[in-house]
Amino acid sequence: MSLTRLFVPLALALLTACATQPKQNVTVEKQSECPVQMNSGQNLILTLPSNPTTGYRWAIQDSAGGVLRALGPEVYRNPEDAGVVGAAGMSTWRFQAFGAGSGRLRLTSQQPWAPEVPAVETFDCAISVN
Repeated sequence: MSLTRLFVPLALALLTACATQPKQNVTVEKQSECPVQMNSGQNLILTLPSNPTTGYRWAIQDSAGGVLRALGPEVYRNPEDAGVVGAAGMSTWRFQAFGAGSGRLRLTSQQPWAPEVPAVETFDCAISVN
């Protein structure tokens, strides 16, 4: 009987702890969703409109390296239902928050062979990790 008395409160405590955990993924698709507040261990999924067929690519200028680590390279996907050659798609990056602090995640869209030409688009997001 005493084992049951111990087990029930322990089980309830574990369920409560699981229910209050923050979601594992934080998704950002627009500059207006910044700044981003995260907890250590959460994943940041950044998705931006992209069209590498025009010669313009997103390049990471600042990866908030003190608080984020990349979980892989950029993944580009073209919408299958566009039906138009050269239609824009989406580029996605995945990062994981690993330490408390703050940093900036900054990307620019430009032609890789012409770094002296100003970027046509910039994404700049402040990241804070608890």
